[in-house]
Amino acid sequence: MSNSLLDELSAAALRCPVITPDHQDYDRYRKVWNGVADRRPLAIVRPLDVEDVRKAVRAAAAAGVLLAVRGGGHSLPGLSTCDDGLVLDMSLLNSITIDRDARTVEVGGGALLGDLDRATVPEGYVVPAGVISHTGVAGLTLGGGMGWASRKYGLTIDSLLGAEIVTAAGDVIWVSATSDPELFWGIRGGGGNFGVVTRFKFKLHPLGRILVGQWNYPMENARQVLSALRGLVREQSRDFSASFTASQSGVNVTAVWSGDAARAQSVLAPFGALANGASGSVERLPYLSLQSRNDEDFAWSRRYYAKGGFWSDISDGAIEDIVEAIASAPTPGCEIYAIQLGGAICDVPDDATAYTGRSAGYYWLSEPVWDTIADDDRCIAWGRATAHALSDPSITGNYVNELGETGSNVARDAYGPAKYQRLARLKARLDPQNLFRLNQNIKPQE
Repeated sequence: MSNSLLDELSAAALRCPVITPDHQDYDRYRKVWNGVADRRPLAIVRPLDVEDVRKAVRAAAAAGVLLAVRGGGHSLPGLSTCDDGLVLDMSLLNSITIDRDARTVEVGGGALLGDLDRATVPEGYVVPAGVISHTGVAGLTLGGGMGWASRKYGLTIDSLLGAEIVTAAGDVIWVSATSDPELFWGIRGGGGNFGVVTRFKFKLHPLGRILVGQWNYPMENARQVLSALRGLVREQSRDFSASFTASQSGVNVTAVWSGDAARAQSVLAPFGALANGASGSVERLPYLSLQSRNDEDFAWSRRYYAKGGFWSDISDGAIEDIVEAIASAPTPGCEIYAIQLGGAICDVPDDATAYTGRSAGYYWLSEPVWDTIADDDRCIAWGRATAHALSDPSITGNYVNELGETGSNVARDAYGPAKYQRLARLKARLDPQNLFRLNQNIKPQE
């Protein structure tokens, strides 16, 4: 099979080099963000243009090998790499072009969130996106995309105007609300099931000035902190967003205000008085700094697991589960994180996109982080047990970007039966052989 793939790639006459295990840069380029995913592909292709992507996709299909599409390489279960297959590393297709008159931006399929922010924020604009700057734009967008600007401007997919896609057949198509609206519905939350996105077009939103409050509370005060937090956030407009992270080092609360500057202090200051023992302050943190503040904690080659879900609110039961879970955490990097949703996210009907979970008040994550192989089993076990405890059985659906598990039921449970069947019909049309299966996979409807 290896000869077949290499023969197909050779015959394709790619402009870019083909990196194989004997290449001096092979170990460098086979690595992905999650150190747990230590895999050895037969070849790595780093396309220089859309034609390279098209040829590589056709080569993988002709050879019958696994095809992993890597944007930022942040797939939690390691789905942006593979053993004995082809990795399509999109990182060189990272150009960003702003149309100031139209207030739109076109973004290459290999760009990172930091690339996008560094291009748009100095211009006074933002595309709502995630909270780690070395995340790939493509993977984040295709799953939905949530972050600090989402309560004001919606999910990342709510700003998506169109996308250029290389299909399993090797065709290059443009998809928008008027050009294949069913596929446009599917790529807004359906993950990488339908092809390789080589270019996105987003609507830009005015950023304005933001004020950020950050405080850390002792873990022994967690019950009081989280109880007070949930009451305060209910009163806030969509100019406000909050998150918290619980770990052995305490409960870190972040509150972000992007509205009337005259109201900022009165809105944010109470979040520094949720309980005794707070350390922190309110400051004019640049948006680029806010977006990259966790980059080092979630650095490349550390080891990760995550599993999350939606809450309508922070229940008393969830607070108790958080306190118990942190007390039993096997390493200091084991965290429970939650970000406030609502606001503009709820303006879009749930059936308008493949993403499921519009009505939720929070998205939470059980996310152990560690650095040695010896801790793999106990950290992953903690992550799974904590996620099981925190799950709210009354809420259906999940966010496919933050699920460390794979399997036949993961996508079904995330989308629900009606959306899954609609996606399966779309998959059968676009990718009947399931070439794009290294994702939270939608099986083609038979």
